[in-house]
Parts: sequence; C-alpha cells; structure tokens
Amino acid sequence: MSRAIDAHQHFWDPSRADYPWMAGDALAPIRRPFGPTDLAPLLAENGLGASILVQTRSSLDETREFLRIAHDTPFVAGVVGWVDLTDASVGSTIDRLRELPGGEKLVGARHQVHDEADPTWIDRGDVRRGLESIFAHDLTYDLLVRTRELPATIATVRAFPEARFVLDHAAKPPIATGFDQYWADRIAELATCGNVWCKVSGLATEAVWTDWDAERLQPYVAHVARCFGADRLIFGSDWPVCLLAGEYREIKQALERCLTQLDPEIGDKAFGPNAVAAYRLRL
Repeated sequence: MSRAIDAHQHFWDPSRADYPWMAGDALAPIRRPFGPTDLAPLLAENGLGASILVQTRSSLDETREFLRIAHDTPFVAGVVGWVDLTDASVGSTIDRLRELPGGEKLVGARHQVHDEADPTWIDRGDVRRGLESIFAHDLTYDLLVRTRELPATIATVRAFPEARFVLDHAAKPPIATGFDQYWADRIAELATCGNVWCKVSGLATEAVWTDWDAERLQPYVAHVARCFGADRLIFGSDWPVCLLAGEYREIKQALERCLTQLDPEIGDKAFGPNAVAAYRLRL
C-alpha cells in the first residue's frame, strides 16, 4: 500500500484568494489554509503514498501554483488544473503550463460545471472545442456534475469516445434525502461509455454530516461498482472538504470497507492502479 493513491484532494488559502463556493456558516470549519504539510502525515498514517491535487476555483493562477507545489512535493503525483474551455487559445495555454516547473505533472483539467446556470453547459459548442484541445494534449477531463447535468454529460462523453473522463464524487448523489433512481439510471447510462472512470469520493458530505457510516454509503458504492466494474472505480478522499463529515481516517476506512466488502479486487484496484490508468500517472 506504500504507493496507494488518494486521487482527489485539494489545497487552498482563503486569506489569499476568493473561493465563492466556500461561503456560509456551514463551511466555516474548512475556511482556513490547507497545504502539503497538513496532508503529508495523513497520507502516511493511512497507508497512502501519493495523491492527485485537484482544482478548487476557476483560476489559471491556482493551476500555476498547484504545479509549483507538485514540483516541490514528491507525494503529489498529478495535478488536475483549471483552464478556460471557452477560450479559443486554450491549447496554447496548456503548452505554457507544461513549460512551468511541475508542468509534467499536469494530468487533467476540471471546471465546476454544476455551478453553471445552464445544465447543458458541458455540451455547448465552444466548450466542446475546448475539450478537443484537452484531449489533443493527452489530458484527462474531470466531470464535476450533479444529477441535473448528467444528460448533457452523457452526450458529451459519447462525442469523444477516444478521450478519458473521470466522474468526480459519483455525480454527488443526494444521499441525505434517500436513494434517487433517476441518478442511478443516468449513472448506469454513463457507465456504458467505456472511457469514463468514477471516483468513489465526496460521498460522506452528500449524506447528513452528523449521521452517516459505511452502511449508509454502501448502496451508492455498490451501484457505481455494478455500473463501472472493478477497473473503473477510483478512491479519493476529497480532503479537506471531507472534514465537514469526518476525519481523514474515518472517510478512508469507510470507503475502503464499502469497496472491499464488494470484492477485495475492487478495493485493490480503486486505491491505485485505476487512477494510474485514468490519468496516465508516472510514479
């Protein structure tokens, strides 16, 4: 397990940048700086040897900073950054990012699609042109969507059958309000596209933060496992967002239990090999 991977974690500093999604009293516990020195002991204590650092705001400055951090932080195996998909020169932007220290660790891109007013944003023509540049540079695209955006997401994924997509947080099922069959059906439809991996991450914070456990998460993990299979599930902690619902160890152990109860092979592959394949990591 020394090179097991946490494929979804973040760093931020609200004293230095604006994070619109972090407003409100409920998020006050995580509205403080989190950096590599905070995560390093948690990875070591939980048998994880590497991580993927994922964007948190629509900012090229953040992407540049994350690449610098990756350059200076051996355990950061890859960065999923942000670029403006609607910018006609996004390909040149990616080229410049790759020239920076840490640029070789740029493995993917992401945008907070579920925060767009238009539920079909991901399927717009200008966004598709941006995705073409992402895939021309052999990057993976992380899909940060909820149930509302899944129909447009399915259409987009089908338009790029040779590309690599990763669905973040299993599209955030509404666990707190009960199992949603519409979500489940759209997940099954998306999974028929063989070029999509699914992150088993961010589930505890979709449940009631003070009333969840592995058993509560199990139906959702079991469903994505049935849909995506052993080769396309990826573990991610979603730290430090996950701290709203529990400590790092609690989150990791709950998801590990859910995965290994289904099949030990599923757990083994989700904690490393599948992330390597999805992001083409060089460990």
